[in-house]
Amino acid sequence: MIYELDELDHGIIKCLAEDGRISFTDLSKTLNVTEKTIRLRYKNLIDKDILGVHGIVNPIAVGLKAGAIIQIKVKPKSIAAVIEELKQIKPIRYITVTSGEYPLLVQITVKNQEKITEVIYAINEIAAVTDLNTIIQLDVHKNTFEYIR
Repeated sequence: MIYELDELDHGIIKCLAEDGRISFTDLSKTLNVTEKTIRLRYKNLIDKDILGVHGIVNPIAVGLKAGAIIQIKVKPKSIAAVIEELKQIKPIRYITVTSGEYPLLVQITVKNQEKITEVIYAINEIAAVTDLNTIIQLDVHKNTFEYIR
């Protein structure tokens, strides 16, 4: 069953997206409800896997200055197996199934061009991979984790 978010849930999520360290007291003042209400709603959002609280790393600040999007073609009936192998390649941070000519797309963020090459070689080692299209990211202008506005 899909949980229907109400205005208060949206408000909590929006405030946390702007400042993940905001206190329940400040949230309650901002949203004009009691702190107990915030605590209960927050717990509900966590329990229903709607909200997860994680530290987000600025990749550039930790030396990860190169990125690429890699489109992947695979042998028929092998998407699930390839996904499992891609999950084992540590620099891959995002994997999605897509429509079109390339059924898989991955995104990587690494230190330099040499690391991009290493990942490409690692993906090419997967037996069911038949073709790659690599798109090097030259500059990133927006990278957000805000899904609710």
